[in-house]
Amino acid sequence: MANHSRRDFMRHSLMGMAALPLGAGILSSRAFAQDLPPLDPSNEQAQALNYVKDASEAADHPAYEEGEKCSNCMFFQADSQGCQLFPQNSVEPAGWCQSWTAQS
Repeated sequence: MANHSRRDFMRHSLMGMAALPLGAGILSSRAFAQDLPPLDPSNEQAQALNYVKDASEAADHPAYEEGEKCSNCMFFQADSQGCQLFPQNSVEPAGWCQSWTAQS
């Protein structure tokens, strides 16, 4: 009887593993892209990185250089308007923060 249970376990495990790619495709990050709430500049982490919704507002920041904005930063994810630094939120493509890094 123990062998029968082991066989059932293996069969069910293999069927579950075979279904994983299907589930991953359905629940991809693109499916949730619209669900990212916009980042609030008053958020603690946003303030720590001096995030602004419009890069022109950062003109007086010593780390800011003309032309830097979220949409041309390596951390920006165009498909969801997300940012790797703020994974729970979307950011404004015209925004800026002091962690801006040029895309390679």
